[in-house]
Amino acid sequence: MATPEERIVPTDLRVEMQSSYLEYAMSVIVGRALPDARDGLKPVHRRILYAMHELGLAADRPFRKCARVVGEVLGKYHPHGDTAVYDALVRMAQDFSMRVPLINGHGNFGSIDNDPPAAMRYTECRLQSLTSDSLLQDIESDTVDFADNFDGSQQEPVVMPSRLPQLLLNGSSGIAVGMATNIPPHNPGELIDGVIALINNPDISTAELMEIIPGPDFPTGGQILGRSGIRDAYMTGRGSVTMRGVASMETIEHRGRPDREAIIITELPYQTNKAGMIERIAEMVNERRLEGISDIRDESDRDGMRIVIELKRDAYPRVVLNNLYKQTPLQNNFGVNMLALVNGEPQLLGIKRMLEVFLEFREETIVRRTRYELRRAEEKDHILQGYLIALTNLDAIIALIRGAADTPAAKQELMDTYSLSDLQADAILQMQLRRLTALEADKIQQEHEELVAKITDLQDILARRERILEIITTELGELKAKHDSPRRTVIEMDDGELTDISLIANEQVVILVTDQGYIKRMPVATFEAQSRATRGKAGAKMKEDDGVQHFITCYTHDYLLFFSDRGVTYALRAYQIAEGSRAARGMPIVQMLPIPKEEAITSVLAVREFTDEDYLVMLTQGGFVKKTALSAFSNIRTNGLIAISLEEGDHLRWVRLARNTDSILIGSRRGMTIHFKANDDQLRPLGRPTRGVRAMSLRDGDELISMDILPSQVVEAVQAAENDDDDDDTITNGSESGPWVLVITASGLGKRVPVAKFRLQNRAGMGLMAIKFRKRDDTLASLLVVGEGDELMLVTNRGIIIRQRVNDISIQSRPATGVRLQRLDAEDAIAAVAVVPPALQEEPFEDTVEAIVEAIEEAAEAPAQEE
Repeated sequence: MATPEERIVPTDLRVEMQSSYLEYAMSVIVGRALPDARDGLKPVHRRILYAMHELGLAADRPFRKCARVVGEVLGKYHPHGDTAVYDALVRMAQDFSMRVPLINGHGNFGSIDNDPPAAMRYTECRLQSLTSDSLLQDIESDTVDFADNFDGSQQEPVVMPSRLPQLLLNGSSGIAVGMATNIPPHNPGELIDGVIALINNPDISTAELMEIIPGPDFPTGGQILGRSGIRDAYMTGRGSVTMRGVASMETIEHRGRPDREAIIITELPYQTNKAGMIERIAEMVNERRLEGISDIRDESDRDGMRIVIELKRDAYPRVVLNNLYKQTPLQNNFGVNMLALVNGEPQLLGIKRMLEVFLEFREETIVRRTRYELRRAEEKDHILQGYLIALTNLDAIIALIRGAADTPAAKQELMDTYSLSDLQADAILQMQLRRLTALEADKIQQEHEELVAKITDLQDILARRERILEIITTELGELKAKHDSPRRTVIEMDDGELTDISLIANEQVVILVTDQGYIKRMPVATFEAQSRATRGKAGAKMKEDDGVQHFITCYTHDYLLFFSDRGVTYALRAYQIAEGSRAARGMPIVQMLPIPKEEAITSVLAVREFTDEDYLVMLTQGGFVKKTALSAFSNIRTNGLIAISLEEGDHLRWVRLARNTDSILIGSRRGMTIHFKANDDQLRPLGRPTRGVRAMSLRDGDELISMDILPSQVVEAVQAAENDDDDDDTITNGSESGPWVLVITASGLGKRVPVAKFRLQNRAGMGLMAIKFRKRDDTLASLLVVGEGDELMLVTNRGIIIRQRVNDISIQSRPATGVRLQRLDAEDAIAAVAVVPPALQEEPFEDTVEAIVEAIEEAAEAPAQEE
């Protein structure tokens, strides 16, 4: 007997730990955590389904207690805890976890609120029809290998003979040692079409497959944003898919209280806990991390999901919803990691490779099933051939059996006399007397012929691969006809990226820039409309030597283009400018834009989008005008972009947006105006680094002071309605409906002049007189084109702002002196005028122009109708 010292085997601890850990890791990878690429199942799922199949729990059979199934699985196949088995069984029955549930559950199997299922002694289950049709069909036909269970007392299938790519159909997730898998579910009909397309064209590309299988189809519906993550996952096996819930806006009516806007959530991203999400939103509202929400409640019932998020009266629904997407699980990412076992080894698979692995396995199962059926048919036909020999020599065989001493002797004599096999001789000896009738003999002959034909067909299947592929296609078509369902998840082409602008309300704002370079943003609502000839409100805290230089209205999402006197343009978003109160001075613009000290901002323009149809019309102090496509300014560098080339001593002063069919109205300090078209005949498009052409001829001592754009439809309608340009003192009915040219002087006087009074001329002319000044030292401050219902905002050099309605200003002829618009202090003067932009819910600009044209035509026809 060996001593204890002799029984000790010296070994390197590092080597022993390494080999033991690798064995454990591979055991976990293969035996627990990763699914097989062939049937898409892990061992625990496979064992549960096989145990239920053995118990006869088909879709058309009564339910059986889940505890019975768990006990069967534990006792025969899966020697682990009952909780692990029951949890796996429950998940296969949850319609919010599986795209096509494999088990039909009866009772409480949990909910999307993460409620736990009832205990296994209370719940019941049976197989779904799809499980029997696609996973367990032909399992007794030697289609797959069987192996011993944990104690060798039972046999269990190594893999299920799946007829569908189950790995993609219901997906899978699992964490192994050093690796993990996370495969999203897909639509059954799309997967079937994808496999058939691969059969028809083995060289099909992943991009072509994506046209058939556009992306995952989650059981909870929702949206997928963009296709880049799907493309990465399908190409490489790894990718990130952005999921988003489905939300809509509704107006909630309350008895005795004002109606409120509400966000209604009807679908959630896959694997999102509804109750947890609602609790998270409530916490964020209480912590003031989410603004604009007044109440949240869950109104979900058996008809579907409905989460109601009521908003405060001053909240912007789209901004609140974007914040919900940004900060809560209402938008989430699904990290795709398509890792599965191929021939017992973990491999990262793209979608095409996954379908190829499934198709190879499906071909193998068809071959094995065909061989099994061929073997059974040949064995049966072999017996029938013995019967036919017996029927042919019936009398002699009967005499032989009667003369034999015992059964073994009769059997041996039959084999020797008629060259029968052992099985044939046994079958003849066991043959019933009723099989000897003429009718039974005909049946045996007919059955033999049918078996011969079947054997020939089965041999043809084994000899030709195309026959196997035809069978696979046919079986897939049958499954699609029976189990297909519409897609639940919508794939949006937009990636839905939430930038800073998505979280900011698109409000009407005022942008104010002073002479000393201070800039600030204020909501238009800060200034309510006032009566004409009042003083207005202070719009900024001004230094004594400072004054307002630029004053425009726009939306917070608009781009602001800043043009310097040296012909360089810079860009910012309106929301990037700090918001200030009426008393605030603002922020130095040099802190936001890299403007050299020797440059000054001379024009500020708001742009919503950079299109090819729009142009920038630029006018210099020296009187040069040019037109450049707006799209040329879509990518403005941080340090600016050259907009125009200038002569020595000239400066860029005014920039406006126009279209090729519009017209341009330019005014001088002494009250002269010129009106010419912006088409290519008068003003052809030029590139950025060009000078332009002469705009207007000026008298000595005069200079340009303003420019505005007139839409072509308005000009044509006005000129058709009024044909009395020579009689400037006459204001006709067509003048009452606008549009008008608003003429404002530095002393605060103003008037509306019908557009028809400014006839179209050729560029570079002297123009027409726009106003007669009351005082000799008064000058023109601004020319603006306004329409019915517009509102103005006037600002003085000292920052006093007044907001008033255009309709309050008198309509006068060109030689008239105007009326008082704003009461000014002795040394103050009008610095700038801007039109308040229409509310976002109102009609777009093109519709507004059409409405103006219609109003003009109706007013022009009014006198004729009265007569």
